Amino acid sequence: MTELQDIFAQYGESYRLNHRLLSNQLKVMRAIEVCRTSSLGGHVDTCDECGFMRISYNSCRNRHCPKCQTLNKERWIEARKDDLLNISYFHVVFTIPDLLNPVAYQNQKVIYDVLFKAAAETLSELAADKKYLGAQIGFTAILHTWGQNLTHHPHLHCIVTGGGLNSCGKWVNTRRKFFIPVKVLSKKFKGKFLYYLKQVKIEFHGSISYLQDPFKLRDWMSSLYQKEWVVYCKPPFKNAGYVVEYLGRYTHRVAISNHRIVKLEDGIVTFKWRDYKDSNKQKEMKVTADEFIRRFLIHVLPNGFTRIRHYGVLSPRNKATKLKLCKKLTNTKLNDTPKSKLSTLDLLKKITGKDFTICPYCGVGHLSRASPVQVIA
Repeated sequence: MTELQDIFAQYGESYRLNHRLLSNQLKVMRAIEVCRTSSLGGHVDTCDECGFMRISYNSCRNRHCPKCQTLNKERWIEARKDDLLNISYFHVVFTIPDLLNPVAYQNQKVIYDVLFKAAAETLSELAADKKYLGAQIGFTAILHTWGQNLTHHPHLHCIVTGGGLNSCGKWVNTRRKFFIPVKVLSKKFKGKFLYYLKQVKIEFHGSISYLQDPFKLRDWMSSLYQKEWVVYCKPPFKNAGYVVEYLGRYTHRVAISNHRIVKLEDGIVTFKWRDYKDSNKQKEMKVTADEFIRRFLIHVLPNGFTRIRHYGVLSPRNKATKLKLCKKLTNTKLNDTPKSKLSTLDLLKKITGKDFTICPYCGVGHLSRASPVQVIA
């Protein structure tokens, strides 16, 4: 099976020589190239029964690496289960117009922060309005920057509680359909985003350098006001337990997973994608290795950027107080006993049901760590 690592290994060096990359992009490429190889070192596992030996190399643990997200996702899911309420949840998606994409790419931290701020205030303020709910809700927002074909498509997935805490300290449930009309959401989100966009300092280079002209910038902003901004809400989740599993699919997803890469042949990468404009049909796309790498690197986030954020009753400052009260009001089982962090092997066993300490050779003995493997420079 062809993996992202294989593409970087064969064509990464030539791509770096021919393109000017940011330091965070270079770091991600290097991490993926050496992930689970001797370059990162590792350890030797030895069977206590038959003496079988196996070398296990270390992972890069980079958040953009498709090999390193499964365990991170499972750990995150375990932690989020304690935040679940016995209520319905909604999935709301905020998308910015394509006209903003080049500016967003050149000013990633600034524009993505504005996206979070505008979406969060839109949901919080409309939910607090008695016309819609009159309560403080809770929601988790996850940034994705890609479409199925790896083009730049920044958007936020928000998992929203189906109710909230009102000013009297009582729980208010929402209607079965989402409690805020999507047209209202869209209009307010557009207004807030463009208001904050005017407040921040943004840079214009290359193909969008013409926006440095004040008159052209004004026309550009005017066209953003005239455009329709897309906000949509998916049907409510079946139950609270399904929410976390669903969230896990979004939180630790990378731009493209290895199973979507079909092959690498003669410098051409073939990968699977879903065409949402054509009845969600699965298709195959062929691009050069250079173009594939370019598209992947578009989605490397700035160092230290937080792409999963919690708001309202789910925010860190409210978890110990308001969230605890919400659990009581919604008849959610309270778990005051702190969970112990599972080891990697225990977590793998929980996920797969397989004990990875059992020797694969004799099937009787157990593998134990014998010695570290020297890092090769």
